[in-house]
Amino acid sequence: MLGRLIQGLVAALLWSACAAHALTAPEALAISAGETDARIEALNRSLASADERTMALLQALSEDAVKVAGDKVFIVRDDKAFDAVSGQEVPLPEGAEDAMINNRMRGELDTAMASIKLFNKDFKLRAAAVRTLQGETDEAKLPLIEKALAAEADAGLREQLEQVRGAILLGSADASKRLDAARLLAQGKNRDSKTVLLERLRVEEDPQVKAALQSSLAQVEDRLAWGNRLGAMFSGISLGSILLLVALGLAITYGLMGVINMAHGELMMVGAYATYVMQGLFQKYLPGAFDWYLVAAVPMSFLAAAMVGAALERGVIRFLYGRPLETLLATWGISLMLMQLARTLFGAQNVTVENPSWMSGGVQVLGNLSLPFNRLVIVAFAFAVLAAVAWLIARTRLGLFVRGVTQNRPIASCMGVNTARVDTYAFALGSGIAGLAGCALSQIGNVGPDLGQSYIVDAFLVVVVGGVGQLAGTVYAALGLGLLNKFLEGWTGAVLAKIAVLLFIIIFIQKRPQGIFAMKGRSAEA
Repeated sequence: MLGRLIQGLVAALLWSACAAHALTAPEALAISAGETDARIEALNRSLASADERTMALLQALSEDAVKVAGDKVFIVRDDKAFDAVSGQEVPLPEGAEDAMINNRMRGELDTAMASIKLFNKDFKLRAAAVRTLQGETDEAKLPLIEKALAAEADAGLREQLEQVRGAILLGSADASKRLDAARLLAQGKNRDSKTVLLERLRVEEDPQVKAALQSSLAQVEDRLAWGNRLGAMFSGISLGSILLLVALGLAITYGLMGVINMAHGELMMVGAYATYVMQGLFQKYLPGAFDWYLVAAVPMSFLAAAMVGAALERGVIRFLYGRPLETLLATWGISLMLMQLARTLFGAQNVTVENPSWMSGGVQVLGNLSLPFNRLVIVAFAFAVLAAVAWLIARTRLGLFVRGVTQNRPIASCMGVNTARVDTYAFALGSGIAGLAGCALSQIGNVGPDLGQSYIVDAFLVVVVGGVGQLAGTVYAALGLGLLNKFLEGWTGAVLAKIAVLLFIIIFIQKRPQGIFAMKGRSAEA
């Protein structure tokens, strides 16, 4: 507590010291007119005593709202002129010229404004300012960085500011300062630290400093490599969770019922468009509750896809049980019809589904590893759906009937089970889960008529590799294929990774055609 109080007092004293020296007319003119090098030098000098008027001038310069007449500088807004030093409204002299801002000067202005924001009370503004200063090497900004370090109470921002300070000291003419900076940058957790070390290593002549740079670079690269590995693992789990959602419906319709449903991808599309419609309804009628549209979209996407699936089963598939080729052709034709219906209702162009505010952003784990909230939510959602399906199949009366009809339809019928109704319920369930997959996919990409085509083949592969009718196998296969695909992408690229995964699946099925988990008992012999 005492440490925080001291830091707060230091920050207040530093800020009051900065604000004690008001912007003068010569300083305003030196920043606004003249040669670029001289203007940048004047800009850096002003940062040590930046007050409200200095900040206003820098902001106006970045917005091309500054004019110069003689030795006077004016800020022009809404056809009104204000004296840059006093802030008072004054008449704009005739012949006043625009302050010229080239790209180099504009970049310096952005960096200078970020430096001043290091003292802002708002944590988000300070964090954004630190990100802007990453990779900064201008030694003239070192005093301001050190003042910000003394005033900063947040440990994470202090660590980032130390890295900025190290990058600046690395360009010092003093070899001892460069040596300290090299050791400081060894703690770097982002690519900016690696870039700064590499650039300095190319020109460094002092053997001791060069050795320290090489050691620090090796530590940073090792840390970044771990970030890349963990990033690939998370990407693989994220892809696997999406494949799991897509394949869960197929595990019921194909794995348990034996129906090759080529319209499964279009049932996902139905769920995605149901989410899009729910978003539009909330935007129009409940804008204040927009962040909760996704909560309402989840059951709606399930119901919409389940109703389409039930109609498909009652109208077409019930007449084709036991004829897999005809079922495949019929559902393929229905998939084309559903895609054309989507084009007619919503247009051929993709539509955008926005993330709720609570799904925006992410968790920064390492300097080069951020876990997006929308992906984390989808992973959790996939496993929640898996738990619900497992409970439904294993613990409910409907699940008992589905398993009974799957294993021995004639005996189940003799026991009084309405097998036709069970078929409809089971197919509607599988279709509803496909709708939930579409709802999840809408949160990480655009929604269009061809949405399901990108995942249907992979979903069938997951079910086959996992073992027909085995939910546990579906989980292992989905996560395994997702991780394998992402790790191979890092070595071979996306195209070769897809080919390698397909070859692996072909070899696996040749060696173990029953999949990871084979059916046991009488159902395996049927």
